[in-house]
Amino acid sequence: MNFDFTEDQDLIIKAARDICREELAPKANEMDKKGEFPWDNVRTLAQYDLMGIPIPEEYGGLESDFLTWAVVGEEISRACTTTGAIYGANMLCIYPIYSFGNEEQKQKYLLPLAKGEAIGAFGLTEPNAGSDAGNIQTTAVKDGDDYILNGTKVFITNGGEAEFYIILTLTSPGKGARGMSAFIVERDTPGFSFGKNETKMAYPALANRELIFTDCRVPAANLLYKEGRGFRVAMETLDVGRIGMAIGAVGLAQAAFEEAVKYSKQRVQFGKPISNFQAIQFMLADMATKIEAARLLVLKAAYLKDHDKPFTQIAASAKLYASEVVMEVTNKAVQIHGGYGYTREYPVERYFREAKLFEIVEGTSEIQRGVIANAVLK
Repeated sequence: MNFDFTEDQDLIIKAARDICREELAPKANEMDKKGEFPWDNVRTLAQYDLMGIPIPEEYGGLESDFLTWAVVGEEISRACTTTGAIYGANMLCIYPIYSFGNEEQKQKYLLPLAKGEAIGAFGLTEPNAGSDAGNIQTTAVKDGDDYILNGTKVFITNGGEAEFYIILTLTSPGKGARGMSAFIVERDTPGFSFGKNETKMAYPALANRELIFTDCRVPAANLLYKEGRGFRVAMETLDVGRIGMAIGAVGLAQAAFEEAVKYSKQRVQFGKPISNFQAIQFMLADMATKIEAARLLVLKAAYLKDHDKPFTQIAASAKLYASEVVMEVTNKAVQIHGGYGYTREYPVERYFREAKLFEIVEGTSEIQRGVIANAVLK
């Protein structure tokens, strides 16, 4: 595997790094205080054509690849994890339309999503279907040229803010995963409403809302792929989503590491910077090594995806390892800051709160271990 970037990739990555440093990072702490959805940041990403990086130009993208998308995603999350989460969740809507949608669906929905003129969301999780994704209860019943949807989704990132939603339903109850179908649902569709926006440990500016469907009539033309093939749509999308979560974790870990290094050089105890003490040096060494290992797993997963090679196991490994690394790194970053790390005067306190999310969403660490074990034992 060669992770050397082409001239075009370099231009995208360097431009994204500058944008993130200059326009996203300065707002991150204030966003955590105010809790307002960062539309300015979303518009900035759209302005620089960063929302549809791996999508062909004919559908509004940059026609680059998932490797570039991953590296840019790390830069975004390093600057502002909330914006990184929006960026990743948007791909959960973009990818299934690009991979499974017909030409009419691509022109109508993929084009504005890839251009950043609209953002999307992915609706799988329900009150009784989290890790057990095959246990969804939302139904879609055929009625002439429409399907009528009834049910509730929870914890949906970008919920309420997104214009377009990929919704997983049961079209054949009793068949389990084989009875699932996916639909594209527009935000203003009658019968589609939004419930509570979750109050969370972190990410107050990130929308995570209930989606409620009450006799919601969706055109049959919005069926994605085929009836009864929604589980395949969901699983392939989640594989890409795991790369997205892993890049977010690596970006956040890198930000926490950089703050820890900076503080260790400035903080003086016993007459010298604490970076002179071996206990701090060893913590920083472990942090640097594990971040790099997590990053390489992410890059390998994206590389395999780009080369049409199986990547499910590596994506799960990347998500598992990166999410546990970011917990360890942010914990050590707080420890290096001592008492100041527990205050909101320094960003490592926020980083520590944000890190926990990565071990839970897009499949818990336990689910990732199951995915990896199944691949190993197959």
